[in-house]
Amino acid sequence: MSMDVRPHAYDPATQPELFEGVLSRRVIAFLIDFLVISIPVVLAAMFIFAFGIITLGLGFMLYWLLSPAAVIWALVYFGLTLGGERSATIGMRVMDLEMRTWYGGPSYFVLGAVHAIGFWFTVSFFTPFILLVPFFNVRRRLLHDIILGTVVINNSARAAMLRSYMAPSGAR
Repeated sequence: MSMDVRPHAYDPATQPELFEGVLSRRVIAFLIDFLVISIPVVLAAMFIFAFGIITLGLGFMLYWLLSPAAVIWALVYFGLTLGGERSATIGMRVMDLEMRTWYGGPSYFVLGAVHAIGFWFTVSFFTPFILLVPFFNVRRRLLHDIILGTVVINNSARAAMLRSYMAPSGAR
């Protein structure tokens, strides 16, 4: 059995276009994903409320299901979107971002779901200090990215556009 250690696939020194503006666009992608996850949960809460009124209060007992259902929905959302062919959530697609493994491979369902769990845990235990981590590493990775061995980069279309924009005038 071979225990080859793969080098990092993305080098910010030789490929700066992959990391240009990723942090700020990642924040906006998070807000978009938060909305995508929240809308079905809010609709379910409204349904339970209406059902509770119709059943003269018996339906309100369904509210205990809302919290576990929201967690399951979020895990499935991150697992399916990050594990999909584009390795990006809906918010990340809007912002031209994608998640890759540190050695360049695409993401997969379990990694996407565990990435969400890692985010929740690191933010829960280390906020606000967690926001300082990307400023101290060249790949601008957050703590849960480092722990899980992932990196968020610009997608190939945006990287190509930035590469042509960043190239010296004589090289175009």
